[in-house]
Amino acid sequence: MTQSFEAHLVESETDAAHLLDHAAWVEARPVPLMHYWSGEIAPPDRHADVRALWTATALHVRFDCLQYEQLFVSDEPQTATKTNGLWERDVCEIFIAPNAGEPERYFEFEAAPTGEWLDLGIHQMADRRETDWEYQSGMSVISRVNDKMVTVCITIPFDAFGRVPQPNDRWRANLFRCIGSGEGRGYLAWQPTRTELPNFHVPSAFGWLCFVG
Repeated sequence: MTQSFEAHLVESETDAAHLLDHAAWVEARPVPLMHYWSGEIAPPDRHADVRALWTATALHVRFDCLQYEQLFVSDEPQTATKTNGLWERDVCEIFIAPNAGEPERYFEFEAAPTGEWLDLGIHQMADRRETDWEYQSGMSVISRVNDKMVTVCITIPFDAFGRVPQPNDRWRANLFRCIGSGEGRGYLAWQPTRTELPNFHVPSAFGWLCFVG
């Protein structure tokens, strides 16, 4: 059975400076990010919880990640524009297909503990992948690094999808985290893709993102 996670409706907007401390996160039901892409359970010190909120204008997705190892991030991060290749370092990701009937057409959003970000439009076909590198979602990122914990929040305006959800709408989605470097690098997936090599681009594995009113 395909699993789902909920975005909790918030009636009032909040500015970025106060987003991570918004009281509504307490009401949002977390989903665990605890498996590698292969389906194998990752070590507990690499697990994360993911929560989502939505307002009339945007979706907010928050990753609370245990971080017991050294961060693998850029020494010179830039946040003014998208960072291609962000997937090669520590990063949190969400893939979203707003048209449930076309899960192969989706959007990829990535965010690093440094505040770096990347947004892409994807069309995944059986034999190839088309990527819109010029896609501009208007996404933003806010992050917080504490002792043994990294929190990353991705905000995506609904204009990025060309539609605004209604309560009880369901979109296809998957959640990911990349952590570490070298042979010990880990690729976590909420819905494991179970490919031979690490690969997140498997729309058939997507779960459901449910907009709860």
